[in-house]
Amino acid sequence: QVRLVESGGGSVQAGGSLRLSCVGTGDLYNWGRDCMAWFRQAPGKEREGIARINLVNNTYYADFAKGRFTLSQVNTANTVSLQMNSLTAEDTAMYYCAVLVCGGWSTVKYWGQGTQVTVSS
Repeated sequence: QVRLVESGGGSVQAGGSLRLSCVGTGDLYNWGRDCMAWFRQAPGKEREGIARINLVNNTYYADFAKGRFTLSQVNTANTVSLQMNSLTAEDTAMYYCAVLVCGGWSTVKYWGQGTQVTVSS
């Protein structure tokens, strides 16, 4: 059984930083085809992709995340972290870890339950 567990969310003031972590268990990957990724969904908005990383550490970022967010593997390919800097109120959202088919955002195979990030101005 595949499971993704997020941690690290919380409240922070604008300009601050947070580090989210995601630990995956189970048979997560189709070798060479799948990525781990982070998404977010703000109230009243659609879920959007933030960043994704494949098994050989190649990363892809959405435009809004470039320069502020860093996605990396931690020890193993089943554990990733998302470092978020210079946070603004617009970053307030529920953040989700996912496993998806690399190359896009649409083919998600597994979701985590999410962790809330709240940025106060």
